[in-house]
Amino acid sequence: MDLGGARAALANGRRRIGALKDEALGAGRAVTQAGLLAALRWPGLKVLARELARGKANPSLLFRFHAENSPHRIAVIEPLSLARRAGRAAESDAGAPAEDRVYSFFATNEIIDRLGYALDRRGVGPGVTALVAIKNRPELVMLQIALARVGASVVAASWRSTPAELSYLAGHSGARLLVFDADIADVIREAAPLLEGIPREGMIAVGEGAPGFSRLDELIAERGAAPDRSERAAVVMYTSGTTGKPKGAVRGFGGGIVASALGAIGATPMRVGDVHLAVCPLYHLTAIGFVNLSLILGATIVILPEFQPELFLEAIQRYRVTTTTIVPTMLHRVLELGEARVRAVDTSSLTAIFTGGAPLPPALAAEATRVLGDKLFNFYGATETGIVTIAGPEDLRASPGTIGRPVAGSELLLVGEDGQPCRDGEVGELYVRSPLLVSGYHRDPGATRASMLDGYFSVGDLARRDARGCYHIEGRKRDLIISGGVNVYPAEVESVLHDHPAVAEAAVVGVPDRAWGERVRAFVALRPGAAASEDDIKAHCRAQLAGPKIPREVVFVDALPRNPTGKVMKRELAGPGVKPAG
Repeated sequence: MDLGGARAALANGRRRIGALKDEALGAGRAVTQAGLLAALRWPGLKVLARELARGKANPSLLFRFHAENSPHRIAVIEPLSLARRAGRAAESDAGAPAEDRVYSFFATNEIIDRLGYALDRRGVGPGVTALVAIKNRPELVMLQIALARVGASVVAASWRSTPAELSYLAGHSGARLLVFDADIADVIREAAPLLEGIPREGMIAVGEGAPGFSRLDELIAERGAAPDRSERAAVVMYTSGTTGKPKGAVRGFGGGIVASALGAIGATPMRVGDVHLAVCPLYHLTAIGFVNLSLILGATIVILPEFQPELFLEAIQRYRVTTTTIVPTMLHRVLELGEARVRAVDTSSLTAIFTGGAPLPPALAAEATRVLGDKLFNFYGATETGIVTIAGPEDLRASPGTIGRPVAGSELLLVGEDGQPCRDGEVGELYVRSPLLVSGYHRDPGATRASMLDGYFSVGDLARRDARGCYHIEGRKRDLIISGGVNVYPAEVESVLHDHPAVAEAAVVGVPDRAWGERVRAFVALRPGAAASEDDIKAHCRAQLAGPKIPREVVFVDALPRNPTGKVMKRELAGPGVKPAG
């Protein structure tokens, strides 16, 4: 090894030692700060010690622990009256008024065990992959835990998937079991001939209204204890596929995952006794990540079937919600109701609104803080990395647009185009190392190798670190626009566009230009009742941006195309099929 290599290895070792110290300190802080230590009882302590000693650190452990430690605490609530108003038929007895479905930790763990027993009897266990396409409902959480308990791998899919998309996911993952929401039974019937690896008896419906298929209720009715093979469980989370076919990121459950999760909790006001409102799709990291963190604390999870701003606020008031996780688009829709309507709802119980999954415009963060109070936390993470950074209210004020600082146990590395680490203020590719990293992409060693650098993982995001130590996402590496030899980072231009008082949302892409190589094209959706011309938008940008960064074209649209998790589909914007406003 040459001298330069030795120095790099030494620096890398020092970073790793520092990260391990931070991880231990963060975990300890969370245990005391969040009230975990005070809530620990002897029955729960015995379970915790026994299961961790056997290497069983996945979410299955949480329900065993809480079922013994606090059996009567409410684990999950499905507010059926709100579900009915959201458009899903509420399942209640003989036409009686819909009431909440409420599950204690003891009852939830019993259902998980029954499901695990029934799945095991059907040959579902280590080496078997299950494809799950269920709407937001308690069965989704219970089923995923049951599959983990018997050691199976889980692929969570959008219930909005088309037959072709389901066929791809099933074929690529090798799924042998499909559990789906009864509401999409017609889609499953159409997809069935394409799902060659899944027999008809392996297609199981959740809920009523899917004649000809087995029902999950039938599995829950079987009584027996599930064999615990949870140390062999895995989750295969497919990326959103904004630029092509989704890749399956494989995550196991190593011993460091508990300390890493506690480190994330330590950076938030999350506490034992919280009530967490889950409203984002539970098949995605944005929702399930904070649900799992909340379950570590024995929080009550209120599950809304879908997001509607009025029902979201009503749920916060009715259930005295303390924490929730939404994407910036949802936050924008809440504020669109108007300050008076938002303030008419009692949201005083809230301690934290976590937002992520897409960039949080500084203007939106400032408006949310003004209307809802100092409760906004912006986080950054990816399917492949888990939660990496968290920004609290103070950092969002002092470093507008920031994704915050690394959570305990996460190491971040910014690498410039020359392959060297970046200094503060320089933009580079963001690499992450933490216990939450995936082991790689399923059946895609090439993509895995291309994403790795000395044990760090990159999903292609570009970022910079400011003088305060806060990180800022500048866009995707593949979205970088090079105009006249100048690097144009979309996030910088989009931030300026969002500052215009008439702009509700905006996105920029690069389009080919004979003279400049690429030019900046902006897509803008205006606020209801607001007016602005292309010249107005360009003049606003000209006052804050250098020449190559100013949009050469402004296309007004009614709304930006987004996937179900809130990410702008820039591939669609760059193509010819975008419909202008009006």
